[in-house]
Amino acid sequence: MAMGKRKAVRQEPLFIVAADLPRTPAHPFYEKLNQILTQDHFDPFVEGLCQKFYADTLGRPSLTPGHYFRLLLLGYFEGIDSERGIAWRCGDSLSLRAFVGYAISEAAVDHSTISRTRRLIDLETHQEVFTWVLTLLAREQLVRGKTVGIDATTLEANAAMKSIVRKDGGQSYDEFLQGLAKASGIDTPTREDLARIDKARKNKASNEDWHNPHDPDARITKMKDGRTHLAHKQEHAVDMESGAVLAVTIQEADAGDTTTWRATVEETWQNLHTVAEDPKADTHLHDHPVEELVEDKGYHSNQTMADYRELGIRSYVSEPQRGQRDWEDKTNERDAVYANRRRIRGVRGRRLMRQRGELIERSFAHVLETGAMRRTHLRGHLNILKRMLVHVGGFNLSLVMRKVFGRGTPRGLQGLCLRILGPILMLWKVLAEVWSRIEESELANQQFGPRRYAA
Repeated sequence: MAMGKRKAVRQEPLFIVAADLPRTPAHPFYEKLNQILTQDHFDPFVEGLCQKFYADTLGRPSLTPGHYFRLLLLGYFEGIDSERGIAWRCGDSLSLRAFVGYAISEAAVDHSTISRTRRLIDLETHQEVFTWVLTLLAREQLVRGKTVGIDATTLEANAAMKSIVRKDGGQSYDEFLQGLAKASGIDTPTREDLARIDKARKNKASNEDWHNPHDPDARITKMKDGRTHLAHKQEHAVDMESGAVLAVTIQEADAGDTTTWRATVEETWQNLHTVAEDPKADTHLHDHPVEELVEDKGYHSNQTMADYRELGIRSYVSEPQRGQRDWEDKTNERDAVYANRRRIRGVRGRRLMRQRGELIERSFAHVLETGAMRRTHLRGHLNILKRMLVHVGGFNLSLVMRKVFGRGTPRGLQGLCLRILGPILMLWKVLAEVWSRIEESELANQQFGPRRYAA
């Protein structure tokens, strides 16, 4: 193969046929996804929801609702965390421009327009779009709603620990330490003095005493990797039969699991009842959709088990080792705890515990790790939840794409192409090498004649 050289000045063609533009392996995926959205009338649906947020004649050029929600879906499918990154990637990629709906000659949207549209459209509308995606899953028989798993994780907030201030006086962390040093008799404390005083303190980073003025909803907590950071708590309710996320909530990071489950269960009930109203959805939902809850030991407490029993929910919650228990005047809590213990020790309970680690953790891995949302670039629970509802909606759409198309993400389609073309390219390489040796042998026979070997 001859090596080419880069030309310093290249004459661009005056006209180019759109069909001749280069296509990437992502093109078929986004074409199929757009086909699914069009068949279920996604654009008329979101335009009707967002009509009240747009003026009829006045105002700056707007971002259409269909474009806006598709741009946020790209954040999941392409693994882009920030709206600035989404805008840049959409303007640079032909396949993403075609998916969103931009013509070749049309300028892509700026990130500030995406942010402004997000602030303009309320949380209820984003929630209805998430429910619309759930209805689409129900039509494909991917929603059951009988057995639901709940788990939570932490999101790193878009706020730094060095920006926290005291709730009582508004002092920064350094100013507070300098005040402690002066109170101890050090008039001009050095950095070493401040570090020594800070090391000797207990409960130095308490949410009762400190907050971040730039993101009041962020809470000081310990992350998965052991770092102390400002964070938020995200909780998923997952269908234990299909892996679809039925509800997502954003709550305070320092709130315990035994207190946050109620908001997630109520959101799950509301979403499933809305999905059951769709006449095309074959959901097999009952009047009481959530019949079983599967959770880890962080959700286990006497009161939680009693509440589940009162709500008519069979619990499969891992029980921590608490030693000898005192059940005096706690008959109701005792019966609920013992019933849960019998269920988790059974065959079905052990199977659900294994599925919990598989299905629920998979949703977090796809949404936060592969989807690049472990650290959020937004502030406030309202803004984060708006973005996360559409982001998790992209995860649910990937389940539909995997069923009807065979691949749930464009990256999976690229991997499929490599797996198919890899053996073909390897075979072609072997055949080319064999053919080259045959040609060398024939050339040698023509020049030197056939070889003679001694008997």
